[in-house]
Amino acid sequence: MSMLIQGLAEPAHAVVTGASSGVGLALVTQLLAHPQIASVSAIARSAEKCLALQSLHAEYGDRLLRCAMDITDAASRAQGAAHIASRTPTLHVLIHAAGCLHGPGIRPEKSLQQLQESALTSLLQVNAFAPILLTQALLPCFRTAPAAVIAAISARVGSIEDNALGGWYSYRASKAAQNQLFRTLSIELRRSLPNLRVVSLHPGTVDTPLAAPFKANVPADRLFTPEQSAAHLLRVIAGVQNEDSGRFLAWDGKTIPW
Repeated sequence: MSMLIQGLAEPAHAVVTGASSGVGLALVTQLLAHPQIASVSAIARSAEKCLALQSLHAEYGDRLLRCAMDITDAASRAQGAAHIASRTPTLHVLIHAAGCLHGPGIRPEKSLQQLQESALTSLLQVNAFAPILLTQALLPCFRTAPAAVIAAISARVGSIEDNALGGWYSYRASKAAQNQLFRTLSIELRRSLPNLRVVSLHPGTVDTPLAAPFKANVPADRLFTPEQSAAHLLRVIAGVQNEDSGRFLAWDGKTIPW
């Protein structure tokens, strides 16, 4: 794969959130190895303390910018976005890989009775609000790019039409909200920045702590390592063209219904 962004002849500058582990870290690693990528800004709460990112920085030097940011905090987003813009005033790739499915006090609900306002608020904040607001902060850096892609890592369970099983209220709602926000952005940018493509991507089921409690029934050939998932996602991104902006795509490039 020699071209990551269709129609872009110049070296590309990328930003990845959730960059300290899982799919985010795998994306950073593979982007740094990509011949079209000039630099990667890796966003994570403890980016500078992450041993894996330290190792990549030792290998790639200033091609990797480790950006400590709490994407749910407005001041942290603004400071981090300004730091990235000061180093790379033109951006070509933004991949939102940070997300939350479960954690302390948060578990996918099996019934309405289990729904809690705190979990619903937390997942909406992390999965929907933070990515679109960070995109807002970084959007000026995309205005000078001749071609670019913004990819939000979503989930098939965010599809309303595909929901046949129910449950998982908070996570489904947060991913559906994320999908709507980025779909809306794609429509706006078709007029103002037609060469900036916005897509939502389903990475498949990935063998990470996020999916660990729920992977028992996943067929072996559909349980991906972070490295496999990242490679699939980058292949999809490499195929995205202007007419694909606003689509919801699976790891294999197939369209998922909203």
